[in-house]
Amino acid sequence: MQIDTSIVNNQVIVDLSGGLYVEGAEILREKLIKYMENGQKHFLVKMHKVDYIDSSGLGVLVSIHKRTRQCNGSLVIAGTTGFVKELFELTRLNKVFDMQ
Repeated sequence: MQIDTSIVNNQVIVDLSGGLYVEGAEILREKLIKYMENGQKHFLVKMHKVDYIDSSGLGVLVSIHKRTRQCNGSLVIAGTTGFVKELFELTRLNKVFDMQ
């Protein structure tokens, strides 16, 4: 799992690649929480290079989504494909998240 981040127009851009498993999910959680602690509350998570995500990865995204909503922020998921897109649809998380 590779996690690249940048800030553009007060939005944290998170570019993920590889598989989002337990270890990577925890690293992602820590990075996003650190941004939130520093006042950032808008996130765009680019997932077009993510080929697999497990329940830990989904859990992190749900957790961060809840936290951003509590502080009037946003979490947008962009570019899901293949298995990852199907998983969001099967779990109906595509109805929970702002998907692009």
